[in-house]
Amino acid sequence: MRHAAGPARLREAGREEVELAVSRARATGPGKRLGSLLVNPGGPGGSAVGYLQGYAGIGYPAPVRARYDMVAVDPRGVARSEPVECLSGPQMDTYTQVDQTPDDTAEVNALGAAFKDFAAGCEKKSGRILGHVSTVETARDMDVLRAVLGDEKLTYVGASYGTFLGATYAELFPARVGRLVLDGAMDPSLSALDLNRDQTGGFETSFRAFAADCVRRTGCPLGTGSVDAAGTALKKFFRDVDAKPVPTGESRALGESLATTGVIAAMYDEGAWPQLREALTQAIGGDGSGLLALADSYYEREPDGTYANLMFANAAVNCLDLPPAYQGPADVRKALPSFEKASPVFGAGLAWAALNCTHWPTPPTGRPHRITAEGAAPILVVGTTRDPATPYHWAQSLAEQLSSGTLLTYEGDGHTAYGRGSDCIDTAINTYLLEGTPPTEGKRCS
Repeated sequence: MRHAAGPARLREAGREEVELAVSRARATGPGKRLGSLLVNPGGPGGSAVGYLQGYAGIGYPAPVRARYDMVAVDPRGVARSEPVECLSGPQMDTYTQVDQTPDDTAEVNALGAAFKDFAAGCEKKSGRILGHVSTVETARDMDVLRAVLGDEKLTYVGASYGTFLGATYAELFPARVGRLVLDGAMDPSLSALDLNRDQTGGFETSFRAFAADCVRRTGCPLGTGSVDAAGTALKKFFRDVDAKPVPTGESRALGESLATTGVIAAMYDEGAWPQLREALTQAIGGDGSGLLALADSYYEREPDGTYANLMFANAAVNCLDLPPAYQGPADVRKALPSFEKASPVFGAGLAWAALNCTHWPTPPTGRPHRITAEGAAPILVVGTTRDPATPYHWAQSLAEQLSSGTLLTYEGDGHTAYGRGSDCIDTAINTYLLEGTPPTEGKRCS
């Protein structure tokens, strides 16, 4: 694989330059080169360059890599592209342990102070770029890159948040849409409150699938009864570690926040379920190291205590793209019943977590709206029925909104579908990328 990587400088009218990191893996052949294929792994905050160099450039199907130059650009504010920075490693360790299911006024105030300190750290360290990392601006950057690469139209595979980025590109430049794959789709018409509540339901759906598998196995740490009983057992475990954190073998004990993050991290890929069963068994037995490792992987924390900027960029983009879910704690309390209905297991914690944009230092520039991209070429939208992070009905909605959208369904678990083991999904997407022919509307794979 041949990679070319380096900076590209983009100047907005009347503004300072923004330096972006770009990487390209040349088409391997044989066959006529079809152009460039941009990839984005989502987030927001995921490094597209890291994704290309670590996976897509060698892991995408060989026929696709043979015909396309694989290209990635870290979005502004992400990884190698003038990254947003907010907190030091020790500060992030403290932040990730703050109780997100506050039981009294003091704990509510402590959580609010943590979000304020996080936002203030972002403003102090990254104020120059903080107001210029929106999805619209990143989509415009992609069009500049398309032109630099010499492609008349954009061919693109975006996963998770990358689907919102791709749909935004289609809205801005419908005539320049080539072959767009939007895998694990987001719904741009939803408010921040609805997005967070729907995602909470997605994690509940995924947990119930995990629990159904677990309770059939001897030694399931959540018991061998019903799925509901397993959920009750997990909630009890969370309450127990909230009251008395579990040792992990290092200075950070496993409290409720880190334990919840560790469980959620394993929902993204059913291949992590065995690891989660073992980690829960250990934690219930007094060793929280397994769940801590899962939480660290979610936060992209390195063994030396440093963090990638994933969570900083994630907040910066999300808080710029949409008005905040809440104006303050009173709004959270009003929303709690609906979150707990969406997920008896995760509802309370995820309801309070959505308070993070309330005190953001830069005002939002985006708003929820339907994206139709009238005049665009056929766009392929992919949804997974038990996707934890981007619930399936979001894919249904986006495919319906797009004037040229076609929905491809994967009946299964995990986040996104392409390259995750379904020959049916991979064949349909490969055919679309190589021949421009989307699958028949309503096609389902398992």
